[in-house]
Amino acid sequence: MGWPAVASAQDEIFAETEPVSLNLQDEAQEEIGELIYRGGLEIASGDENIGGISGLTWHEDRLYAVSDDGHWLTVEPDEIDGQLIDLLSVERGRLLDERGKRLRGQDRTDAEAIAPAPLGGWIVTFERQHRALFYQSLTDSGVPTDAPEIAAALELVSDAQPNNGLETFHTGRDAFIACAEQARVGEPNCVRVSNGVTAQFELPAPPALVEQGGAPTDATCLEDGTCFVLFRSFREGDGNRAAIVKLGIEGEPETLAVFTPPLTLDNFEGLAVREQFGRTYLYVVSDNNFSGDQRTLLMKFEIKVEDPPIEIATPEPVIEYETRDIVMETTKGNITIRLEVERAPITAANFLAYVDEGRFDGTNFYRSLKFRLEPRPYGLIQGGTRYDRKRLRPNIAHEPTNVTGLSHTNGAVSMARLEPGTANGDFTIMLGDLTNLDAKPDSQNAEERPGFAVFGYVIDGMDVVAAIHAEAADPKETGSLAGQILANPVVITKARRGPEVAAAAEPEPAQ
Repeated sequence: MGWPAVASAQDEIFAETEPVSLNLQDEAQEEIGELIYRGGLEIASGDENIGGISGLTWHEDRLYAVSDDGHWLTVEPDEIDGQLIDLLSVERGRLLDERGKRLRGQDRTDAEAIAPAPLGGWIVTFERQHRALFYQSLTDSGVPTDAPEIAAALELVSDAQPNNGLETFHTGRDAFIACAEQARVGEPNCVRVSNGVTAQFELPAPPALVEQGGAPTDATCLEDGTCFVLFRSFREGDGNRAAIVKLGIEGEPETLAVFTPPLTLDNFEGLAVREQFGRTYLYVVSDNNFSGDQRTLLMKFEIKVEDPPIEIATPEPVIEYETRDIVMETTKGNITIRLEVERAPITAANFLAYVDEGRFDGTNFYRSLKFRLEPRPYGLIQGGTRYDRKRLRPNIAHEPTNVTGLSHTNGAVSMARLEPGTANGDFTIMLGDLTNLDAKPDSQNAEERPGFAVFGYVIDGMDVVAAIHAEAADPKETGSLAGQILANPVVITKARRGPEVAAAAEPEPAQ
């Protein structure tokens, strides 16, 4: 899949992604150590040469990173029920020096870690020329920082080799940790601030990485001061290995997971933590070094807990809205759709007009988008006039879900469109909850603010929807819809109104 990226002041880029399994040899594996796999992506380099990603941090609603060639990046993940499925947006810009000029030369551009500063702004650390710069915003000039804890961290690398700098770095309101990219027995390689005390200490690599030269490459912390450190190793013949270690406020380090072949691995150099709905998630990213032999991977994990939070929804009162049922007869069977003629009057009336005028008769379901998520099947199907001018009615106004109160839950029927206000005779049906397609009026991404327009729900025939969804894709199809266009579209032989019924209570999403 691929999504157009948000334009930054510097670059407008497009990120092509492909899902990756935790273990290609056992795709059913979903856990490693104390972590649960929540999806991963391989991000193609593409024409924009995306890569070299090192430090990673979660801030507000997205991931922030830096790269070896002197760029900052923001990545907004596309997630469904906590599962990473794609990227919604990618923004990239150049890091600037003290004069407001772009960084030049490998010795100056090699950014390795990024973290929000406690009082606002950003700290970015560099290796080769070991230093830390403060940015009020990522589009501003970078200035050296003289914070005492950062000075203590730079002492760790005062005589280090150019490529053994402060890759491991996090600073927050109640947490600070930094490590040099080394782990030698008996030598301090990290510095941490706890209860106002700054201290150097030794953080050894987990035993499974010691022989391969394991070293810390990034860190991230919770607000309570608990930190997580990413270790990475590489040795010719053994390939890459990785581990994530938890540093509690007190006590010994705890290894949460060790990644060894045949697990999906690469040159992991970024780690970010996110707390959401009582759960704790870790994101890891790999640095492809702008090499065709390495990949840019973004993977998400949830930390196991003994008693996961129970999410209890407060029951809402049942409100009756006017609806109208239609039946779509297809070569796979019948699908009954309950149209929300009161809550989505414009869109539902348009759909009814297509039905009453026979414009759907002889059209087909021609697209199936499949997500590798549980419970399967998961995704959507698309059908309708397929922009046949002889069948099209005029475009209709957009009815966003934040106005109608509807949502892209399992069985929802929604209008296909290009820009808002261009919907006409094509529609989609959800398999599983795809609520990321709902309107997000407060989103920083202008493209996702309007969302798509739900106007009804399947109340019978979800087995038919699933059968259409399972149809094979046309291998000859290329472009952005490759793998989604059906080799044998399923014909809609006739669409008709169902029998008149009294106004019904709000339908339950189809099971």
